[in-house]
Amino acid sequence: MAATLLVTVVTAPEAGAVEDPPSADPGRPRSFWLHLDSSPISDADIAKHAKTRAYVVLNAWEGAMVGKFRKANPDIKVFVYKDLSSTRSYACHRGADDPEIPAGVGFCEADKAHPEWFLRSSRGKRFEYSGYPGHWQMDVGNTAYQDRWAANVIKSAKKGGFDGVLMDNALFTCDTYHVGVCPTAHPTDKSFQAAYRAMFANMRKRFADADLLTVANLANARLHPGMWDAYTENLDGGFDEWWLAFGGSDLLPEAPEGWGSQAAQIASNEARDKITWVQPHFTANDDRSFRYALASYFLVQDGLAAIAEATATDDYGDPSPPHPEYGWDLGKPTGPYRSIGTKLLRRDFACGTVVVNANPTASAPVRVPLPSKHLDEHGARVTSVSLPGTSGSILRRAC
Repeated sequence: MAATLLVTVVTAPEAGAVEDPPSADPGRPRSFWLHLDSSPISDADIAKHAKTRAYVVLNAWEGAMVGKFRKANPDIKVFVYKDLSSTRSYACHRGADDPEIPAGVGFCEADKAHPEWFLRSSRGKRFEYSGYPGHWQMDVGNTAYQDRWAANVIKSAKKGGFDGVLMDNALFTCDTYHVGVCPTAHPTDKSFQAAYRAMFANMRKRFADADLLTVANLANARLHPGMWDAYTENLDGGFDEWWLAFGGSDLLPEAPEGWGSQAAQIASNEARDKITWVQPHFTANDDRSFRYALASYFLVQDGLAAIAEATATDDYGDPSPPHPEYGWDLGKPTGPYRSIGTKLLRRDFACGTVVVNANPTASAPVRVPLPSKHLDEHGARVTSVSLPGTSGSILRRAC
């Protein structure tokens, strides 16, 4: 590509460079890998992908891979997946729970000894997640359930040698997975949210004492002002499973519950020294969506956050596709991002500039002049960029 020739003239990272190991440098993006489908990973693939990820999440029964990831990248943090909110009947066989399960409490254990831990409707029926057979919703507000969940998960995580726990399904609405019907134990969103906050507060010291990091899946937090910070208060970080891009034709502009609310998740966590994982959704080779998400990430991240796209809902097998941008280093930021026009945002780095147009997708392109010659994503030398709504650009310059 043309960038190779241009780099000989303008000193900047090569557009086709191989991705380097992740670091806490805010001028370099960090990424993660959620490998949750139990598909085999070869030692060669572990060695390859570990070098370009700051975090990886595995199932509890995949502890044998933890050491291999660490050998390839001593700085990587390996998390184990555990669902906060459900127990899984498919992980119960012949009256006994499997040795390692994707939840914190086994279905067989709860069904026999603690039926009160299952959430129920006003008709007394247990809740099974709609669209997810075998997922039975539990009462996260029950202190005994919290205690058992923490004890089981810590034991499982330490046995597998994991660095932390991804706590899935930290929910916000009482009718999640069963629209229009709330459990009698938590009949309002407010009481439902209070239950999760109580669980995180109760478990915090135990996970810290066990030297385990905690990150919870806080999808849709943008729709509930204040809840991202409230939930992460007693966690080491948060994961937004649906961040800015919900498909190539559905990119989130600046609006109430829009771009600013999701960008603020990273900014808030960075200010509190907490981890953030963000996951935009778009198909492979959708450069516009990728650059809008990555440029937005660069505007607010300061070295702790990580980004990885999903190309399909719940497709947690192979790692996200590689991008040369993950190997770029924009250098130290000169300050926070700033507004340079209506919903037009910019952040300057020692070795580059990042610009985002957070206006609606159909809005007209806006020309943004640059203070000096830069290389765009294609390696072309430019002095300005033209960005339509919901788009972004990551530009490199000599430094």
